[in-house]
Amino acid sequence: MSDFNQLINDDKPTLVDFFATWCGPCRMQAPILEEVKQRIGDKANILKVDIDQNNPLALQYNVRSVPTLILFKGGEAVWRTVGLQQADLLEAKLREHMS
Repeated sequence: MSDFNQLINDDKPTLVDFFATWCGPCRMQAPILEEVKQRIGDKANILKVDIDQNNPLALQYNVRSVPTLILFKGGEAVWRTVGLQQADLLEAKLREHMS
């Protein structure tokens, strides 16, 4: 996950989806994130982090349930939510933090 620190420190907002392959709501979140990515293009980053494969990272960000979505801007966590989220909300949060 060497790209992780580089992406969250980017000037563009980066939405990180902490997920697990065994999680039903996480599987439902995936196509929603694809839709959001299509709407915003390259104005923001969307990154998926499998908590089972990247447990130290999940612990570092205190991820206790999935899906957990954390929005980073310039290395700072500026917004966080837990549970299945709709595309309109995610797009609005990303646009709030676009330069």
